[in-house]
Amino acid sequence: MGKTIIISNRLPVQLQISNGTINAIPSVGGLATGMKSVHSGGESLWIGWSGLTDEDTPEELEDDIDRALKEHGCAKVKLNSDEIDGFYYGFSNRTIWPLFHYFLKYSEFELNYWDTYKAVNQKFADAIIENSDDNDTIWVHDYQLMLVPQMVREKRPDTTIGFFLHIPFPSFEIFRTLPWREEILEGLLGSDLIGFHTYDYERHFLSSVRRLIGLDVSFNEIYLDNRVIKVDSFPMGIDYKKFRDAAVLHDSKSKEERSDLQVRLDNHKASAPDTKLILSIDRLDYSKGIAKRINAFEYFLQKYPEYKEKVRLIILAVPSRSNVPQYQLLKREVDELVGRINGELSTVNWTPIWYFYRSLPFESLIDLYTSSDIAWLTPLRDGMNLVAKEYIATRTDKSGVLILSEMAGSAYEMNEALLINPNNFEQQADTLKRAFNMPMEEQVSRNTFLQKRLERYNVEVWANEFMSALKENRDLGKAFISEKMSSEILLSIQQEYSKSKKRLLFLDYDGTLAGFHKDPQQASPDEELYELLDELNQQEDTTVFLISGRDKQTFARWFLPKKYNMIVEHGVWISRNGEDFKLLEQVKGEWMSKIRPVLESFVDRTPGSFIEEKNYSLAWHYRNTDPDFGAKRATELNTVLRSLIGNDDISVLNGNKVMEIKSSNVNKGRAATRMLSEDDYDFVFAIGDDWTDEFMFQELPDSAVTVKVGLKKTQAKYHVENTARVRQLLKRFTKP
Repeated sequence: MGKTIIISNRLPVQLQISNGTINAIPSVGGLATGMKSVHSGGESLWIGWSGLTDEDTPEELEDDIDRALKEHGCAKVKLNSDEIDGFYYGFSNRTIWPLFHYFLKYSEFELNYWDTYKAVNQKFADAIIENSDDNDTIWVHDYQLMLVPQMVREKRPDTTIGFFLHIPFPSFEIFRTLPWREEILEGLLGSDLIGFHTYDYERHFLSSVRRLIGLDVSFNEIYLDNRVIKVDSFPMGIDYKKFRDAAVLHDSKSKEERSDLQVRLDNHKASAPDTKLILSIDRLDYSKGIAKRINAFEYFLQKYPEYKEKVRLIILAVPSRSNVPQYQLLKREVDELVGRINGELSTVNWTPIWYFYRSLPFESLIDLYTSSDIAWLTPLRDGMNLVAKEYIATRTDKSGVLILSEMAGSAYEMNEALLINPNNFEQQADTLKRAFNMPMEEQVSRNTFLQKRLERYNVEVWANEFMSALKENRDLGKAFISEKMSSEILLSIQQEYSKSKKRLLFLDYDGTLAGFHKDPQQASPDEELYELLDELNQQEDTTVFLISGRDKQTFARWFLPKKYNMIVEHGVWISRNGEDFKLLEQVKGEWMSKIRPVLESFVDRTPGSFIEEKNYSLAWHYRNTDPDFGAKRATELNTVLRSLIGNDDISVLNGNKVMEIKSSNVNKGRAATRMLSEDDYDFVFAIGDDWTDEFMFQELPDSAVTVKVGLKKTQAKYHVENTARVRQLLKRFTKP
């Protein structure tokens, strides 16, 4: 049993250097808390940056730091100040953060940031490789390390790797603006499991994978070489018990044990018993919508002036990235807004906004959560927003109203909250009024559901579910009918091939011997393929058939001079030893005039698609269309065609980005069995990549060696990854 290795930008401990000694203090953040069940005992290692740059670390203390971290199950990645500037403050927070939160105007596409990001990701990957074995499980966290999975995969191809993104993943239209978009996707696709907070983020990611790098996606599974990459949503929870217990303890304190903040809050409530406290807690970040919230509060007081002196907004803005210009501008804007509104609306007994720009200890947060009647959280874009969950967890009497932006990830699982559009001031003003007047019975009803859900799906369950899904995906290959063509299996087949007296080989072309091309006519054979086929075709007692859905004119041009045996159009035509093509099956083509106008109408309405007309079949290609739109049109066409063909004895084949209509009595399986019956073969081999080849795999005898190209469910016995592996396999047949 291997160990679990967790990787994040920062370690779950804080290092302090004092008088030449090192202290390692455990962090209390959400991720550190959530990973407790995963990062425990001696079977886990957490790798990350210690928080100290090389310039801040005395050389003589390096060993002491390593020992201090080891006591907490951690190992460090060393970074200097230039790397932190380019990797963290640069690419991570000036490129990815604004872009993924839909603040495109703030995104800076600087090449030096990207170069530093790549170099630092490589440092993290090297640290993982140095500290791991093939049977370990690796879990990489967040947007700072999106290249790490593939970097590790290159050195440890059989290692199990998971990745979780803790911020939103943007829509394709936003993500495509990133100059290094393909590299980011390829980095993430080094993982076996990629997790997001919500289905929307998952959907956006899959859309980008289809559109930008053209991989096959089936529901939430991506097929890449010999792997299935699963993509799923896991909404992160909180340490519910921690917040609940803290609130219970808070409620049990005597007056003498209260904190200074609690005394101030209590005194305020006592002096104005009808006043409601509205709580707003965020990092000071432009994605949190703090300035808009303040403007919306002013609008609320203007629209409903009867609530003046009856509500007070408490804003806690936690300092964040204060050296980034946008954050400096935001702080100035918030400071000025609060100052203006308080200056204009304050009375002798009432200040509308209490504003704190600082971090508060955990106990003070509990004071604010338990004392506030309303929590008002309006991020413009937020991966999750755990503050909403923390507030609900602390409401021991189930009172309180949560107003939550529908743009927060947590909104998807907190439907009992009052959900608002953070850009709609009118709606927010009306919702604040509704919250102010919500009956206690309704508050209790809503919060009862919320608390049960939060208690059930806490942060520990989140972590364990991700790890369970990662393990399941690691075992996914076992669920496939076909077995991976290992070197041992290949050696056994090669020996069987060498011993056999009469051999019959069926070789598909597109996607098997040659890769796909946007224009099918451009996917012509190269010299290497000609040489390979020549060697196979010239072997004694060996019959090779190229078997394809291609039209006979194209194959005649490519292969007739070579005198190969060919079966084309899925079994309609046959050519032996360079002879002209002859009909292998008697087929009718009258139906084509009825179907062609239908296909033409779909070409007109689907940019990038086209019709390939063969002698006895029609093919509608949509490889060059938008992937989602093409798939949608293919589904529509499939429905239309099946309603038209009726009893015409024709069928529809769904291939790789192509839909072909042909006679039902013609397929590769029927053609292959006819060839098989012509002689007494003791070795039969068939290889292909799409649904049309499944007819061969089904019809050939059990003794045949059948191989699928790509990792998909199939009737074939074995599978190989791609066309390169196909050629390597066939070359083994040419060796004595």
